[in-house]
Amino acid sequence: MFRFLTSGIKKAWHQLPVPLALLKLNEFRDTMRQKNLHDTSQLPTKGDDAPPAPSPDGRHLKVRTADGSFNDLKHPEMGKAGTRFGRNVPVKYTYPDEKNLLNPNPRVISQRLMTRDEFKPATTLNLLAASWIQFQNHDWFSHSTPELKKPINIPLKEDDPWSQKHGQMEVGTTPADPTRPEGDTKNPPTFINEVTHWWDASQIYGSNQETIDKLRSHVDGKMILAEDGLLPFAPDAEDPKLGVDIVGNPDNWWVGLSMLHLLFVKEHNTLCDHLKKQYPSWSDDELFDHARLINAALLAKIHTVEWTPGILGHPALQLAMSANWWGLLGQQTKRLFGRIGGDSEALSGILGSPTDHHAAPYYLTEEFISVYRMHPLIPDEFKFYSIKNGELLLEKNFREVAGKYNRPILEQIEMPDLFYSFGITHPGAITLHNYPRFLQELIRDNGEKFDLAAVDILRDRERGVPRYNQFRELVGRGRVKTFEEITDKPEWAKELREVYNNNVDSVDLMVGMFAENPPEGFGFSDTAFRIFILMASRRLKSDRFFTKDYRAEVYTQFGLDWIDDNSMLTVLRRHYPTLSPALVGVQNGFAPWRKVGVSGY
Repeated sequence: MFRFLTSGIKKAWHQLPVPLALLKLNEFRDTMRQKNLHDTSQLPTKGDDAPPAPSPDGRHLKVRTADGSFNDLKHPEMGKAGTRFGRNVPVKYTYPDEKNLLNPNPRVISQRLMTRDEFKPATTLNLLAASWIQFQNHDWFSHSTPELKKPINIPLKEDDPWSQKHGQMEVGTTPADPTRPEGDTKNPPTFINEVTHWWDASQIYGSNQETIDKLRSHVDGKMILAEDGLLPFAPDAEDPKLGVDIVGNPDNWWVGLSMLHLLFVKEHNTLCDHLKKQYPSWSDDELFDHARLINAALLAKIHTVEWTPGILGHPALQLAMSANWWGLLGQQTKRLFGRIGGDSEALSGILGSPTDHHAAPYYLTEEFISVYRMHPLIPDEFKFYSIKNGELLLEKNFREVAGKYNRPILEQIEMPDLFYSFGITHPGAITLHNYPRFLQELIRDNGEKFDLAAVDILRDRERGVPRYNQFRELVGRGRVKTFEEITDKPEWAKELREVYNNNVDSVDLMVGMFAENPPEGFGFSDTAFRIFILMASRRLKSDRFFTKDYRAEVYTQFGLDWIDDNSMLTVLRRHYPTLSPALVGVQNGFAPWRKVGVSGY
């Protein structure tokens, strides 16, 4: 509508005055809603799946189902667990380049361009920002376990330290889509999301009824907590003192995930207590269902108006993300007067507006997964401090706080001290030469090593995600002609040219995004941000529990007020009040906290 105001402007959007930058962002989103949502469910299917069955009592009409079905009542299968990922680029561009699957060699790229020579911090953030995004990713997407029976073998160079023992690195393939007819080679491959596609806190609750039932106490709607106040855990077979927490999605576990899972299970149980006081006649299921609705929406709000503005520190983004939730008129206006301007997203936000899938049915996308590869956020070393006096309590490397070794940390360090330590520690910057060393030397159960940075690159190639230059073009940024257009660091441009044999079109998406000069204040690249512009709104706009059913009749007025009144900071203070001294003056829970026991703070 306002495109004429920005037509002819040569400057990048982030260099414009804030009002024009907002108009430009809106223009990007509207264009991408038409050009960058592509449906894979229309590709050939076996057609033997039975449609989801509605609940006999009509419960599915007003609550989130276990598997994500019936969010869209006309198409109840949309977004449920076990359905295909969509695409943000036309499907004709998603055929894997089989001839160049290993060209250039992903392991060489990892060693030359990714290896962390020294830790580069993201100084505007704290470490909770790193654990938060993985916590959210567990809710958004999960491919099936790779199949080692059909390995992809990455050759190792003679000077590779692993080459003497292994001449190659074996990587399992992403399992084929079981809903596709066998022998279909005319169409690009598709892949299955094992968790629900909706923003429904499935990482806490699970994406099937069996998991949810296992995690519930079945008393007053609450989730199970162990006697020590931690989450129940599955002991390791060899050493019962070790183990991983039992949660809805326990993949790739480490202490940062334990902290957030526990925090929001506690939040769920607190919600149940409040709801029971307000509605004493409600059953266990009714209490659980409403607490989940409220908890999931609070998580979505925290991500939208706190985590995102924290990692994307541009004035236009601060306004844009707030507008996504409340509209440009702001929280207080919406609370006092309700929606103004009818269905307008701009004035009154997406919350409570009509549901709209735009150009394709709602599914998360392979490209969305690719732009959220943010492993450089994770440090290799951890220091844990006391909130009482700032004393150093413990030092560990990532291996010692991950997987089954996570549990002893939770038993040695009290939860307020863990949160405090994360709050005063910076994550890594999302750039080249800052990939966690530990993740480049992961060890399988059989003792063999593999390099996650190399695997990340391989996965994009295997799943038909376009390489960097073509991706830029397909999302409206335009191609680059030289390596110097990607980065203003001459040494990086030289390294890229050498590794990619002077072929700028062969640069992998993740590598190009890490090499880019991000907009001022941004924690990740403008190329990644283009998918973010689209999908950040889509995850709200397509979900009826954030649009037409975001109302008191579904959530209760208490629930809507709770979501409105709470933030990451209030949740932290509620469950761990001893954190309060570190939060004095802190406006965003993902920004650096105040240090205690240190002169000058």
